[in-house]
Order: sequence, then C-alpha cells, then structure tokens
Amino acid sequence: MNVASVLRACAIHPRSKFIKHQRIVIIGAGHVGASAAYALMLRALFREIVLIDSDPALAQAEAADLQDANALARPARIWAGEYADAAGAGIAVITAGAATHGDESRLSVAGRSAKIVETCVDALMAAGFDGILLVASNPVDLMAQVAMRRSGLDAARVIGTGTLLDSNRLRQALAARLDVAPGAIHAQVLGEHGDSEVAAFSGVRVGGMPLEAFAPGGVDRDEVAKEVRTAAYAIVGGKGYTSWGVATAVVRICEALVRGEHAVLPVSTLLTGEFGIEGVYLSLPCVLGASGVERVLTPELDADEMTALRASAEVLRAAGEGLEGAEV
Repeated sequence: MNVASVLRACAIHPRSKFIKHQRIVIIGAGHVGASAAYALMLRALFREIVLIDSDPALAQAEAADLQDANALARPARIWAGEYADAAGAGIAVITAGAATHGDESRLSVAGRSAKIVETCVDALMAAGFDGILLVASNPVDLMAQVAMRRSGLDAARVIGTGTLLDSNRLRQALAARLDVAPGAIHAQVLGEHGDSEVAAFSGVRVGGMPLEAFAPGGVDRDEVAKEVRTAAYAIVGGKGYTSWGVATAVVRICEALVRGEHAVLPVSTLLTGEFGIEGVYLSLPCVLGASGVERVLTPELDADEMTALRASAEVLRAAGEGLEGAEV
C-alpha cells in the first residue's frame, strides 16, 4: 500500500499540513479554554498544548491538572506558556472574553470582549504567529471579525465557532421529538450565534427524508427554535457559564483542520456576497481543510429563512458599527 492509500485509509488528506499542527495555543484558561484543552488532550490531536492567560497562576494550575490527567491518556506536552510559544503553533484558539450573566445577551458584552480580543491578537501577532486563528469568545461572530481585522490574516484563516453548537442542539431537540438518534438528522442553524440565529427547517433531513415526509405534521418549529436559541441561557442560569458544548465544537473544528478533512461544518466566516450579504461574519456551512475555510456554501433556503438570515446579518452589522475602539 502506498503513502496516499495509507493516508486515505486514515481519513487524513495527503496535502494536510499535519506536521505544522503539532502545537496548539489556547488563549484563555477559564472554563471554555480548560475544557477545550482537556478534550483536545483526550483526542490526541496535538503533541503540545499551551495555555496562556492574563492570570498566569490560573494557567499554571490548569496545565498542572491536565498533566495529571494526561498521565492516564496519550502522551502530550501540556504547559502554561507565553505568547512567544505561539510562533510555533499551527492553531491558536481565543476563548478569552467578557462573560455574560443571567439573561444578558451575547451582543451586550461585545465592547468589553472586543478590547480583550484585540489585546490577545496584538500579542499573538507580535510573537510571530502565522497559523489558523479560531475564535470562541462571545459574541463570536463579532469577535472573529475583530480578530481578522486586527491580525491582518486572510479571512479564510480566522474562523469563529459560530453555530456549530447551535446546530447540534437543533439535531438533539429534533431527535428527542422524533425518537431517532441525533446522528440520523441533518439540520443546521445559520446566521448569528445568538438571538437572531436561523434554524433552517427547510433543509432538515431525517435519514435522507425531508422532515415533513418523515413526520407528517412535523414538529412545533417555533418551540424547537426557541429551545435551541435559549439553551445557553438555561445553562448559564443553572451553573453560571457554558463550557463543554462549545469546547467540543472547538475540538471538532480543530480536528477538521488538522486532518485536512474537507468536512462541511456551520462556522462563522466573512461573507463576500453570499445571499447578498457582504462584509459581515456569520455562520454558513463551510468546507474546512488544512488551510482553513476553503469554500462557503449557500444551502437552499425558503423565503422566510432567507429573510431571517439577512435580518441576522443586519443585526450583526449594526452591532459591529456600534463597537467603540474595535475595527469592525
């Protein structure tokens, strides 16, 4: 068996820059950053995981805790580092940002988060980082756009976690109502990762069947959409923050990048005319490979979904224009 055959058998694209992606830097060692580091360690995607935080003691403590766990997992070097360590990283994940409280919306913390993200990006680029930048800080669409403008990196290499998590929540909500496994359902949430998000029911497929064909009479779409849209508020109300879901989204995106999978995932990227929307970061299904976003897809939407998607874009555009001190 030749090398190309082996790579195909391992689901790794022959042109994947796997060697470059042996180190990942996670900026922000809070709930999301630490959870992502733990999940990445278990997946054994990287040989080196670096935690950076404005509170060095927190980063050191989380790194030490992860090292203890790593003794029972696959070998990896995990440490609390500095921005200089980012120069050798293929991917940098920014989780640092302002936290929401109670029913506070993600957009309401945009100004505070933008200042934090700008500081992180400035330090990252000053250290010589030249990889792919993955943003998980909320509000993620605006923060990904701030990071892209501030870093000077091509938009294809600055990705927001976007609605990947929301899409999984939609699949779970539908699966519970239809009594099938979530894996049997294709469903996507598009637009903002936030209150204006669009659950694209017209494209839902259950075992390849349209939703209405699988379940005559369908489901209460408004109820499902609200459940998905408010899921984070319910979690924050119960435990004060979200972590595991978004951390797993970070891992899935990293996996697609590292392995050069050409996987199609709904992530936040800069639109350049898709659906008549331009100059705004929001989520559409994207082909992700070793170089980042390789293609932005435009799924079929019904008239109401199209209108809602454009409205979501305008919400983000207005919020971006209202940011003070951020280059959006």
